[in-house]
Amino acid sequence: MIISKQQRIQRIFKQLPSEQQATLLAFAEFLHARLVEQPVLLPIPQIKPRPPNETVVGAIKRLAQSYPMLDKAVMLNETSHLMTEFMVQGRDKMEVIDELEAVFLRHYNKLIKEETI
Repeated sequence: MIISKQQRIQRIFKQLPSEQQATLLAFAEFLHARLVEQPVLLPIPQIKPRPPNETVVGAIKRLAQSYPMLDKAVMLNETSHLMTEFMVQGRDKMEVIDELEAVFLRHYNKLIKEETI
């Protein structure tokens, strides 16, 4: 039987006398406070300028390099949807690239908000 870390901690905690439970809890609170006190500093995106005649694929690569802190898997649905609109539906390349830039910026702003909470 495999048990999670949380289950192991709970099991150990229950087996300790009340004084040691208080000590363990105080230590956990101490560790948590240290973690909360240290703000996470996100790197500032290094936005690479859009080259002339950039392709949609090139824009995705450029933006991925400009925003290395973003999880590209989270953005895959939106970026692939825009790529499909360009390739299958013939949507204007510049519009798609503009929208891709907005997607990356929106995800970066969301990440900033999540890190400051």
